Amino acid sequence: MGSYAYKYCMCFTRKFRSPAADPPPDVRAAFLAAGGGDGGLRRFLAQAQGETPAEVDRILALLSGGGGGGGGGGIAARLVGPRPGPAPSLDDFFGFLFNADLNPPIATQVHQDMSAPFSHYYIYTGHNSYLTGNQLNSDSSDIPIIKALQRGVRVIELDMWPNSAKNNIDILHGGTLTAPVQIIKCLKSIKEYAFCASPYPLVITLEDHLTPDLQAKVAEMLVKTFGNLLYIPSSDPINEFPSPESLMKKIIISTKPPEEYKKFLKSKDNQNINGGLANLAEEGSLRRIDSNAEESDGKDELDDQDEDSSDEDDPKFQQETACEYRELITIHAGKPKGHLKDALKVDPDKVRRLSLSETQLAKATASHGADVIRFTQKNILRVYPKGTRINSSNYDPMNAWTHGAQMVAFNMQGHDKALRLMQGFFRANGGCGYVKKPDFLLRTGPNGEVFDPNASMPVKKTLKVKVYMGDGWRMDFSKTHFDTFSPPDFYTRVRQ
Repeated sequence: MGSYAYKYCMCFTRKFRSPAADPPPDVRAAFLAAGGGDGGLRRFLAQAQGETPAEVDRILALLSGGGGGGGGGGIAARLVGPRPGPAPSLDDFFGFLFNADLNPPIATQVHQDMSAPFSHYYIYTGHNSYLTGNQLNSDSSDIPIIKALQRGVRVIELDMWPNSAKNNIDILHGGTLTAPVQIIKCLKSIKEYAFCASPYPLVITLEDHLTPDLQAKVAEMLVKTFGNLLYIPSSDPINEFPSPESLMKKIIISTKPPEEYKKFLKSKDNQNINGGLANLAEEGSLRRIDSNAEESDGKDELDDQDEDSSDEDDPKFQQETACEYRELITIHAGKPKGHLKDALKVDPDKVRRLSLSETQLAKATASHGADVIRFTQKNILRVYPKGTRINSSNYDPMNAWTHGAQMVAFNMQGHDKALRLMQGFFRANGGCGYVKKPDFLLRTGPNGEVFDPNASMPVKKTLKVKVYMGDGWRMDFSKTHFDTFSPPDFYTRVRQ
């Protein structure tokens, strides 16, 4: 299980060794049933583990050759070695079962249908993907983005702001003390690591606080950096999202225009826009604010910002936003006017993305749960942590998942329980970052009825899992992560 040595007071050493686990009763019974030797082990592999004949032959050939590494040669020789010789012991059999080289776990592979629209999948989503620590004063960097991509995250968020000279783009958390990183550095790292863990499409959500000239510059960077990897939609708007399978090894852009710019357009005539934008930037009106602050506050009636029509419907936005930039947007994010119920209405002619905070989602599901589920059958719902989580903690994703929310955005900087749940959830389906939503969330009855998460449902099947042994948590932490003079102390709590 591992051992640790610590030095303290310059000359003293403390050693810690994890206790070895004894074989549980079921392993003892399996060992007696196998009986040792080639025949017994063959029966165990075929009957108990359900291996195919070809896989049984491969394992036995590996064992007979003493292969496997990791100290498995002695185990292999005693399990299937020629007789006479040392009989295999219970510890040998136990060691074989938990030896990752000799008896590896079931191979993960994509097994779900990947030809449905994006809205039919939960998508592994990051929040403020560039931050190295807390949401208030940590550094911005491409390193957290790389780590997220290596874990299989499929949605990366970048907050774009003009730099101090107003001639380039920084990535940072607006309205905070976070240090910026240049956008081009993030884009280059995204290109290098985009498909290192999954070949399925990567979505970049851009929180846009830029003027049209900088939007055009971003468009140029995206095209030059990603090249053929960048997906450019053929129609605008689209009435159904493409499938993950159809866009393998493609990078997709999702964004909305800056709120400050849209307000400015509504207050100026077309002929004064170019000069006015320069004055707006000089006066600091394009202020750096929390990128999530512009979202609705979760009231049933949307606030003044939300009462504006959706961004892509604004004719002045269509006229003044850099066309090169606008043409790259596949997943449009906009806010219709009116009440929350109106914001969740499904438009048969186009699809879009709607963002709600965890607090807003709780209110929406409490009062309009059926509308949320109906909305997510065709459109995309993104949920993000509330603004008070400055320590980069996370929320329970179950309410969002049970109402069909596809992009449940999480802070990836910590090690909290909710993040572990998220990481475990997306190990499903081969760890590709896309998990098919259950059919009951996608079905609509003859009268338009949808699944009710609060309804009492009959139990159709009970799954029982017996945990024999667990290891690996310690590998994510250095031996002094929690205490300078003792190793991390992990435990497992099993609830029935």
